Amino acid sequence: MQPELTKNSPVLIAGGGIGGLSAALTLHQIGVPCVVLESATELKPLGVGINIQPNAVRELYDLDIGPELLDQTGLQTKEWVLVGLNGNEVYAEPRGIAAGYEWPQYSVHRGELQMLLYRTALERLGADAIRTGHRVTGYRNHADGVTAIVQTSDGQQLEIDGALLIAADGVHSAVRAQMYPNQPPVNWGGAIMWRGTTLGKPLRTGASFIGFGTHQHRVVFYPISQPDPQTGLAVINWIAEITVDNSGGLGDGDWSKKVELEAFAHHFDDWNHEWLDVPAMLRGAKEIYEYPMVDRDPVPTWVDGNTVLLGDAAHVMYPTGSNGASQAIVDARVLGAALVEHGVSADALRAYDARLCNAISRVVLRNRGAGPFGLLNLIDERCGGVFDDIDTVVSAEEREQFMSNYKSAAGFAMEQLNAAPPTIARGAKATASPKHSLVKSLASKERVA
Repeated sequence: MQPELTKNSPVLIAGGGIGGLSAALTLHQIGVPCVVLESATELKPLGVGINIQPNAVRELYDLDIGPELLDQTGLQTKEWVLVGLNGNEVYAEPRGIAAGYEWPQYSVHRGELQMLLYRTALERLGADAIRTGHRVTGYRNHADGVTAIVQTSDGQQLEIDGALLIAADGVHSAVRAQMYPNQPPVNWGGAIMWRGTTLGKPLRTGASFIGFGTHQHRVVFYPISQPDPQTGLAVINWIAEITVDNSGGLGDGDWSKKVELEAFAHHFDDWNHEWLDVPAMLRGAKEIYEYPMVDRDPVPTWVDGNTVLLGDAAHVMYPTGSNGASQAIVDARVLGAALVEHGVSADALRAYDARLCNAISRVVLRNRGAGPFGLLNLIDERCGGVFDDIDTVVSAEEREQFMSNYKSAAGFAMEQLNAAPPTIARGAKATASPKHSLVKSLASKERVA
């Protein structure tokens, strides 16, 4: 029997990561009650360094999460650099404010950003709006709402009714698996990443993102903290990566495996230049984790009735463009704008889908083809990654055009972003759909299955 929705059924959000919490903060801003259902029993600052691009930083500012908070969480990025195998520069460009954007780019620890969003959500929405130990395992659509099937950490199975369900439950999304029961497994192209943090002196500008090597054998590193005023040392986030034969699949499927340095350091033994000692940087990490670089094939739509995908559940992508977390934040804001325009309804979900699904699917495929690091592919094809004068290998015009094309596709081309109006106008509120009255209550109809 189809349950009756109460008049104050909230929007349900599966997942309390960066995308889910950005969605919750956005819904609160536009006057839509919501409940976040997070599988972890306790949110902790897990993860590694990430970059938040200016298009997403703009959205955080519009959520009143401004520089006074973000500067305490991470570091404003000033430069993006690619360097060839012999240490010579391939390409460099300013980033964020230094490039002319009206908003900075930030290099942050993913877990610290998530905790900032979590604390902000608790302050604004209240503790009852975020339920930990609640894993969404499935859903049922109704004509005027949705029921989330929830497994709790203490073994209960609940059915929770809501006006809409936003699935921000990550790469292994149970909601997406129900929406696409025949989806292929995650795609792994053979890239293995080892990630860690080391105290070190920041290079170049002091806030530079540096990619060094070739597309199939490289390190990426950048500071994610201000340097200590006494020692000059900052927390340097690094990624060491190689590409191997992927014909045997992902193996044990451990997505975040702690490993010892000896498991991979030999791949970088000779990477010692006057300006950078890679082996020393790797040795300086207290903990090192191994991750496969994966994505999923794009799907034709992120919407099923009153249920919608967001963030990695919709478009997990290779991290070559440093825009996965940024896109999750932008997703939340575009969805919020659709709710303002169309009300809390399936029409809003379809408008969000029409705006983003096809465009971001193209970014997923572009990142699979190396994203902005595709420049290193060109260098490798033309000179094996070793050169004296980059202009004799790839012209300045070709390098600039390559990067311009990527930034435009990923949504952070500077001129377009600076000229664009806010995604959600200050003070805008969503209206109720004809079938729901929005009241500022977190109550929802909940049953033990």
